[in-house]
Amino acid sequence: MSYKKYCCVTCDLVYDEEAGWPEEGFAPGTKWEDIPDDWTCPECSASKSDFYLVA
Repeated sequence: MSYKKYCCVTCDLVYDEEAGWPEEGFAPGTKWEDIPDDWTCPECSASKSDFYLVA
């Protein structure tokens, strides 16, 4: 299974699908498309649509 990373355009925070984000309730392996559309960046509150694919 291949995982991708997404970066916030505002603060450069990276979401790594392989690592997930347990503090936000996303277990390791959680795909970007499974993140709710109303989720916001925990660092700067940017919207999910403000992230871009980096790898």
